Amino acid sequence: MNNSNNLSSIFLLFVLTLSFFSSQGSPLSSILDVTPTSENFITCLQSNSNNLTAISQLIFTPTNTSYTPIWQAAVNNLRFINSSIPRPSVIVTPTNETQIQATLFCAKKHGYELRIRCGGHDFEGLSYTAIVPFVMLDLVNMKSIDVNVADRTAWVQGGAVLGELYYTISQNTDTLYFPAGICPTVGVSGFLGGGGYGNLVRKYGTGGDNVLDVRFMDVNGNILDRKSMGEDLFWALRGGVASNFGIVLAWKLQLVPVPEKVTFFMVNITLEQGANDIFYKYQYVLPNFDRDLQLSVQINSEYVGNTTKKTIRMLFRGLYQGSIDTLLPLLNKSFPELNVTREICQEVRMVQASLQFGGFTTSTPVETLTNRSAVPKTSFKSTSDYVRTPIPKSGLRKIWRKMFESDTFEALQMYTFGGKMEEYSDTAIPYPHRAGVLYQVYKTVLLTNQPSDMTAVSRRRLAWLRSFDKAIEPYVSSNPREAYVNYNDLDLGVGSRTFEEASLWGDRYWKRENFKKLIRIKAKVDPENFFRHPQSIPVFSTSVSDI
Repeated sequence: MNNSNNLSSIFLLFVLTLSFFSSQGSPLSSILDVTPTSENFITCLQSNSNNLTAISQLIFTPTNTSYTPIWQAAVNNLRFINSSIPRPSVIVTPTNETQIQATLFCAKKHGYELRIRCGGHDFEGLSYTAIVPFVMLDLVNMKSIDVNVADRTAWVQGGAVLGELYYTISQNTDTLYFPAGICPTVGVSGFLGGGGYGNLVRKYGTGGDNVLDVRFMDVNGNILDRKSMGEDLFWALRGGVASNFGIVLAWKLQLVPVPEKVTFFMVNITLEQGANDIFYKYQYVLPNFDRDLQLSVQINSEYVGNTTKKTIRMLFRGLYQGSIDTLLPLLNKSFPELNVTREICQEVRMVQASLQFGGFTTSTPVETLTNRSAVPKTSFKSTSDYVRTPIPKSGLRKIWRKMFESDTFEALQMYTFGGKMEEYSDTAIPYPHRAGVLYQVYKTVLLTNQPSDMTAVSRRRLAWLRSFDKAIEPYVSSNPREAYVNYNDLDLGVGSRTFEEASLWGDRYWKRENFKKLIRIKAKVDPENFFRHPQSIPVFSTSVSDI
């Protein structure tokens, strides 16, 4: 490197240092008004590319007219679309692995953090916002999917989303599928990186349980597979949040058998129609029911007609891996109170069920699953819990009363576990919420039409959610109180200076032993902690074995 380039690099490092101090409130910010420049990074990227024209068309800075539309395209929580949210210095949208290697190399060389975005559904916006200078690696162009029906496998690039995976499978077969989530715009990498549950979890386990291999780039730009990386790192990628350790280029998935037709139904009831008793029984029946059935329950408060009186409405949504004729006798025997009749059941292809759960109808063209802009976006804050002991009827009534205190912009989603999940150890992959979990609780408040979290309406709704979390504490898992890492929540804590500080959130996502193992793996594969964010796996100066 010549002296001129040396001086440029030193100057950039100085600028970045000033920026860091400024973000911490240092007096230096009042002395100089300096912001980091992306010029050196872009020059580096261009010089490390074998096609200057191609790479230049994949780089976007705030001066480009395409920058904002590209950044916003996968911002799926509208809380983060406002002028106060920090955005990337540079966006890179690679089309091949060499460009990813160059982006990684240049980000490290010029002092930028790197955030990796596939679907953009991380609840705290960690893949596309940061308070430090960062480059966003947007994998939107890396989304090829290769389905092998004979081998029952699929290779899926790191930028694909679930809807694209479902659609591609359906174009090859109606008797295979993948046990993933319900929202079609969720990124495959983000989903699998957190373990991932969905409508087939009771029969086939999590998405992470059904990963066979991975193509992965480590912090040094080396491309590894399961054999060359070793079983520890392969274990960590399937639930420990893969972006903590590097960049997933592609996943090899085990496809699972499904019937040509599955049965879908919905039951809509209120407290006045016996919803409290029905939900109470649901807790006992469904986790032990035939594992071919998944039954989720969406719960929200609403006003009764034009009155000021409130009630609770529950929407039971069922998906059965079989026919109506097989399902009805099972439900009529074990759960007749739900009153599932032939008239409310539909037999559909599995891909049509994905449309229904994704917010469409079963008659919607299946190509809609590949339309990343088809799913409406909203502004929200969400948290999660796991229930291991049925909540008594008195406890349920307390929960409904607490929901009456909200302004009807809240919702709960209960997702049934049991079945296959009972057969896995908590340490099979980092995702630990296994045997003994009856159902998962997803809680959300909508911040619709609020320009920020700081409006009076937003503060009131966020305060309600925190008070609700406190109110249900006696009824959910404890020691630790479990949380789902794919529903990341910065309110759990962001500190990682010590193990004790990090364990406030790490134990809840992964439980103690899995968290320790993830820290040990992180220390080996990314010892300088390049891949980081406010809740990333930490690196400590002391060995975790000494903790």
